[in-house]
Amino acid sequence: MKKQLNVLELFAGVGGFRVGLENANREFFHTKWANQWEPSRKSQDAFDVYNYHFPNSININKNIENISDETFLNMDVDMIVGGFPCQDYSVARSKKMELGIEGKKGVLFWEIIRATRLTNPKYLILENVDRLLKSPSKQRGRDFAIMLASFNSLGYSVEWRVINAAEYGRSQRRRRVFFFVFKNDTPQASKMNSNSLINNLDTYEDFAEYIFETGLFACQFPIKKAPYKNRISSGFLEQDIVSISDNFVGNIWNTGVMHRGRYVTIDTKQDSSEAPIPLKDIIIPAKEVPEKFIISDIKKLEKFKYLRGSKKIERTSKDGYKYIFSEGGMSPTDSLDLPGRTMLTSEGSLNRSTHLLYTEGVHRLLTPIEAERLQDFPDNWTKFKKNENGEILEVSDRMRMFFMGNALVTEIVKMIGDGICEIEK
Repeated sequence: MKKQLNVLELFAGVGGFRVGLENANREFFHTKWANQWEPSRKSQDAFDVYNYHFPNSININKNIENISDETFLNMDVDMIVGGFPCQDYSVARSKKMELGIEGKKGVLFWEIIRATRLTNPKYLILENVDRLLKSPSKQRGRDFAIMLASFNSLGYSVEWRVINAAEYGRSQRRRRVFFFVFKNDTPQASKMNSNSLINNLDTYEDFAEYIFETGLFACQFPIKKAPYKNRISSGFLEQDIVSISDNFVGNIWNTGVMHRGRYVTIDTKQDSSEAPIPLKDIIIPAKEVPEKFIISDIKKLEKFKYLRGSKKIERTSKDGYKYIFSEGGMSPTDSLDLPGRTMLTSEGSLNRSTHLLYTEGVHRLLTPIEAERLQDFPDNWTKFKKNENGEILEVSDRMRMFFMGNALVTEIVKMIGDGICEIEK
């Protein structure tokens, strides 16, 4: 086992990947570089929080597109991690036959590919919203197929899994897709080098043992040993990603692997015996809740009642088409006996997605500490920041909730980190 893996954290936010990996093994996972940049914002609060906690790494606060090739080439990177924006990744050719990417933020995935090509890491761990697997709506699975093909062109294999954190013992019903990307010359890749190469097959059976038994996600996040409703897809990704962008047709399910261009993807159900953490186990005592999080205004409570209730509303589209917008009802308040719902960046505002609690006779919102606990961060992780002048300042509650809505469940990252430590052994 190597003494440590040098880590580059991209789209770092307030350090969720780093927190999770250091909880797995602080000595082994050594984050040497981090990049965080929030476009269209003068104040770089997330970077300032990261810089407050991790002043000894090389923290880069600039648009990743402006990080030079030379900078990446000078990094001795063993692993890249990051949760990148989910946008449109369709590909087209310019008149000079060069690849171009449609969509303002879609280019950011190609920056991960650029960083991978220049630093040549052994591993990558990436995270995104689970709808990525079905994006775009007009050509399901195309964006993900482009990503798989891009890593394949660089000599990497990929396994992926949609993980609901609550199904593996955590306190939030947060579903995210995680990628584990590894070089084709690693021992991990050799686990898939038998029938799929010898017989040139692309069948489910070729990869079943890896998916259910020997893969990183199989070991760390157990699943039932059969595809759900027999949902299985497989195929071969051609090398021309423009052709994939134009022509890809197929289902990408919540579990799968890609090795040397061949992929198998199946729908699976978790098989964990670990019970989730209910809200009642993470909330702070009512006497410690600041008054600003208590809701006593009848008008606000009535607004929440309306937002959380079922409704059917006639609306008119931009082109004049009338349609009925319908929404199902939610419980009046969030059950304290269940794990929290998925937090969004709007958490804490007067919004349907906001958690509304009823404890000890009062209605209230989540506090920033409770939001941090839902993401498995230490209490008050986002309370302070260090600006470019070295000043230590407090972060607003609104920004703290925004950070947590953008973050990931760090204990899921820890479990992935535990799996990589076992692989390295």
